[in-house]
Amino acid sequence: MSATTDGALRPVPGTAPGRSASGPADSMRFGGVHGSKITPYAFLLPYLVLFVVFVAVPAVYGLWISLHDWDFLLEGKPFVGLDNYTALFDPASVQFEPFWNGMQATAIFTVASVPFLVVIPLGLAVLLHRKFPGRTFFRAVFFAPYVLGVAVIGLMWRYLLDPSFGAVNGLLGLLGLPSDIPWTTGQPWAWISLVAVTVWWTIGFNAIIYLAGLGDIGVEQYEAASLDGASAWQQFRFITVPGLRPVLVFVITMTVLASANMFGQSYLITQGGPGDSTRTAIIVITELGLSQYRMGQAAAMSYLLAVFLAVVSIINFRLLKERK
Repeated sequence: MSATTDGALRPVPGTAPGRSASGPADSMRFGGVHGSKITPYAFLLPYLVLFVVFVAVPAVYGLWISLHDWDFLLEGKPFVGLDNYTALFDPASVQFEPFWNGMQATAIFTVASVPFLVVIPLGLAVLLHRKFPGRTFFRAVFFAPYVLGVAVIGLMWRYLLDPSFGAVNGLLGLLGLPSDIPWTTGQPWAWISLVAVTVWWTIGFNAIIYLAGLGDIGVEQYEAASLDGASAWQQFRFITVPGLRPVLVFVITMTVLASANMFGQSYLITQGGPGDSTRTAIIVITELGLSQYRMGQAAAMSYLLAVFLAVVSIINFRLLKERK
């Protein structure tokens, strides 16, 4: 439409009445009908390709392997159906005892480590959320160990905790304390060592997640609570914890999954010992599949472990979900 000298609006030549003129720039700006339909899938395509190649296909292929007597050293890989799964519930099976001992070790480590990895980072995050000189420095200090690889952590603490010449026992001796503690060769010290090392290593990651959640809680809520006479504990209980409920669900779920998949600390620090007390399910699966080449049985163990972790995650979500 265009305005004339008398103020009337007339259609622009070449356009239909009731429609505005649009040029190539507008078409490129808003996209055509086909472009608007394809654009979301174009953005999703890189992720979908990676998901299919590295997650979906390996998952289906692993399930197929678990239904076979899959040995890399044999040409034939006969189909055995669910035998690899039923063998894990048969006390007469060769794999029954190692697998369930590994599951027991995994459960012990998970139950022992998760409370520390949930509660301590929360308290640390509350402290680091306050404004004080050097706050950024201390945040970096607590997060710094997490950037180290498990190989570095495992080898470093293996020598520090060595019962014979480790620096930890040496320091205890200088302080006049018992210096013959079997940190890696006796129980319950082996579990104490693994839990302590894991907490020291990963505490910074959970603290950063909590800090992000604390930033979303409005300051006015604490100010109103202070005016009403609420104590620091009451503010934490009735404002901080409810405000962090979604973050707590995420942290607890991810911490449980990470603890149940613990491998490097036990493999490098205690080497699964003493005996096989710290030989977790992941270690059993790895040795069975990659050392003994029994990939079918190892795959069955992996999927059974995945089912247990899925059940635990569902229970966690149901217990911590927000109730009206």
